[in-house]
Amino acid sequence: MIETAYRTVKQKDDMKLRPSSRAGFTLIEMMLVVAIIALLVTVVGINIIKPRKQAYITTAQNQIHAYKMALQAYSLDNGRFPSTEQGLSALITMPTGDPVPAKWRGPYLDPPVIKDDPWGKPYLYACPPQNNPDPEGFDLYSVGPDGQAGTEDDIVSWK
Repeated sequence: MIETAYRTVKQKDDMKLRPSSRAGFTLIEMMLVVAIIALLVTVVGINIIKPRKQAYITTAQNQIHAYKMALQAYSLDNGRFPSTEQGLSALITMPTGDPVPAKWRGPYLDPPVIKDDPWGKPYLYACPPQNNPDPEGFDLYSVGPDGQAGTEDDIVSWK
């Protein structure tokens, strides 16, 4: 009887010392978990990046529209758009260089600030226009996400 009890205790002790066959994760299980996490990150990343890019484009279009409206108000008051040299700053402070506006009633923007485009680049302005098909108009555009003028992703006021 003592011998049987000893064997039972010995067997239990041996079982404690032996690692079980499922003590951890296998390499395949770990790779599967990593693959699932990578897939989730990719799906979430794509769904966040696309709307963000579109939001930047919409913001640039809205800013260009606001500057365009201010330029038209400037033109109504002064009979012409600011020159390329006077630039968009003519919408905020009265230009002192030629041609000096006759009836400047600015600032034409509220708040009186010329912002950069959503990609951190200044909006480009030219009068007389170089790209706008209307010779009486002006060029006002953002170089877009790629930062290069004259490419497909430019956001322009004349289209």
